[in-house]
Amino acid sequence: QVQLVESGGGLVQPGGSLRLSCAASGSIFSINAMGWYRQAPGKERELVAVISSRGSTTYVDSVKGRFTISRDNAKNTVYLQMNSLKPEDTAVYYCNAAPGVSSFYLSPPRFGSWGQGTQVTVSS
Repeated sequence: QVQLVESGGGLVQPGGSLRLSCAASGSIFSINAMGWYRQAPGKERELVAVISSRGSTTYVDSVKGRFTISRDNAKNTVYLQMNSLKPEDTAVYYCNAAPGVSSFYLSPPRFGSWGQGTQVTVSS
């Protein structure tokens, strides 16, 4: 099993930036794809971005051009650089990892476990 620890959230004004990190440990040999989800109060968990082992990326339309997902394979860590933040980006952000990117396109997501998440609040 893979353990995930997210960090980097906080309170930021509209237009500001944050960088989230997610460190994976445990059965990391099974990891090829990594990704970020978010869940706002009263809403379903939403896929935000995915990155494959080769660095191919996919984003939800609402964050394209503002968010960038990247990874450091040596550190088993995935990042989410969030720029031009909007109030509607407010949510708890979670990461996950899987053998392939296809796992991230299941709705609802079917991962066996999640990290604790990190709160992002965009407000003036």
